[in-house]
Amino acid sequence: MIERLNESKKYIESQLSKQPTVAVTLGSGLAHFVDKLKNKTTISYGDIPHFSKTTVEGHPGQMVFGELGDQYVCALQGRVHFYEGHGLQEVVYATRLVGFLGMKTLLLTNSSGGFLDNMKAGDFMIIEDHINLTGQNPLIGANLHELGPRFPDMSNIYNADLTEKLETVFKSKSIPYHKGVYCGVTGPSYETPAEIRYMKSIGGGAVGMSTVPEAIAANHMGMKVCGLSCITNLASGISKTALTHEEVKEVASLSAQNFNEVLESFVLSL
Repeated sequence: MIERLNESKKYIESQLSKQPTVAVTLGSGLAHFVDKLKNKTTISYGDIPHFSKTTVEGHPGQMVFGELGDQYVCALQGRVHFYEGHGLQEVVYATRLVGFLGMKTLLLTNSSGGFLDNMKAGDFMIIEDHINLTGQNPLIGANLHELGPRFPDMSNIYNADLTEKLETVFKSKSIPYHKGVYCGVTGPSYETPAEIRYMKSIGGGAVGMSTVPEAIAANHMGMKVCGLSCITNLASGISKTALTHEEVKEVASLSAQNFNEVLESFVLSL
C-alpha cells in the first residue's frame, strides 16, 4: 500500500508546480465547484497509477488542482463507492493519497437523504458526527504505522474548529442549514421506511452511501476533517415520491450556487 501511494504521489507531483494545501471531495452532482478555481491542472483518475475509475453518474472522476485566494486546492471530482464492488482500501485510496500529498485539511461533501424535522430537499446539513451502519471499516487488517495508530480516537472525527468555521460561513451568507449526524450505509439500494425510522430513533439526521470510510481513514492519518451534506431528497417513508438518482443530481444542481459560494468562503477562511 505504501509503495502504491508513493507511486501515485510521484506521478501527481510531476504534474504540479506547487504544493496543495486543502482538499475537497465533491459528492454526486456537486462537481462544478471547480469552476471557482484559477490556473487549474486537471488529472484524470485513470491516469494516476493505482487509482480506481468512477462509474457513477455525477462523478466525473478527476483531480482538479487550482488557486482559490491564498489556497492551492485539490478538488476530487467524484469518488468510488463500496457498492461499485470496490474494497474499502480502494474506496479510501484517494483520501490517503491526499494525506500523502501533504494536505492536512479535508472537506468531505455528499448528496444525501434527509429526515430531520423541517428538512426539505435542497437544504444543507453540517455533519457533526456519523454513525457507521455499513458493518465495515477501512482500518481492518494489518495496521500501517506510516499512516496512523492501530486504535485511532474518533471522538473529534469532524473537527470542531472547522465545523464552527463552516457554520459561520452559512450564517454570514444567510443560507439556511441544519446540523446533524450522518448515517453511512453501503447501498446501492435506497433505505426502507423502517430503516429510516430506526436511524432517526438512534439520532441520525441524514443518510448516504459514502463519507464514513473516508472520514475514518483521514482521521487515522491525522487530517482535520469537515463534513457537509446536500439534502437532495427526503428519505424513504418521508418522501412522497419514489427515490431516484436522477432526482439526486437534479436537486444538487439546483443547490449548486449556494453550495459553491459556501465552499469558496470556507476555503478562503482557512
